[in-house]
Amino acid sequence: MRSAPRAIVHLLTLAAWLAGCASTPPPAPVGPASLGAEEATVASQGLSEMKLRYSGQLTSPGPAVLEKADYELVSDGQVVQKGSAPLGVTLAPAAPTPFSFQAEAAYVRTPEDLRVLSQRGGTLLVALRGMLTVRVGDEVRTLPFAASRAVRVPRLPVVKVESLDGARYSEEQVDLLLRLGVENPNPFPLRLEELSWAVSVGGRKLGEGTQGKYDTVDASATGVYPVEVAVTKETWGQDVRALIAKGTLPYEVAGELTGPLVRVPYSLSGDVKLNVSR
Repeated sequence: MRSAPRAIVHLLTLAAWLAGCASTPPPAPVGPASLGAEEATVASQGLSEMKLRYSGQLTSPGPAVLEKADYELVSDGQVVQKGSAPLGVTLAPAAPTPFSFQAEAAYVRTPEDLRVLSQRGGTLLVALRGMLTVRVGDEVRTLPFAASRAVRVPRLPVVKVESLDGARYSEEQVDLLLRLGVENPNPFPLRLEELSWAVSVGGRKLGEGTQGKYDTVDASATGVYPVEVAVTKETWGQDVRALIAKGTLPYEVAGELTGPLVRVPYSLSGDVKLNVSR
């Protein structure tokens, strides 16, 4: 039997190779992932620090892994923190996959910055922006992200006289009960170091001290701190009888409220009408 011509053998080999290629086509390239439902929310806020949460949904045409987010935290147009958040989220093909991460930074750094913001009032814009890293097989791709929101500007607390009573026990003795209020105008708690005070009546200092050491005033609330002084011959002087006989006493209370980045000097004055003690 004669063997087939060499040309026919080559043709049969080529046909077999083409048939094999037709049965196992090469994998089609996977398109880019798409990002949606981006949102920035405030996880926590204080006078000087903020924790911001970014969330979104990532959709990949094929299997992939969202490896990390390289981010910038921006406050009032200034980058206040840079970082990288590991994620390791597996992306199923064509299914929107939710993910999130948090970043924390000081957005107010000095007492002067806080004073300026407090005087400005209103809101400021905070944002998280950067690049997502997605791995598709052996290929690494990046995708930009950004989300922002407006938050209330941090405000300095206000010291005020919440109430003041003058009880006249005799022609030579009046007890003054002063309640100092520390008003927190912020939607978050306010930490204090101390509230110093010095009380004067008729131009003469009667006492001084501190209140509220390491206390916390709740959000949108007023902390009240009592101060009591006595107007007597021993504390005020020999002319105390003539002072008390007027029925009203001119007073002044002054001091400073301190806390993290907080320095609020105050001076409050007025007249207190005397009551007859029972």
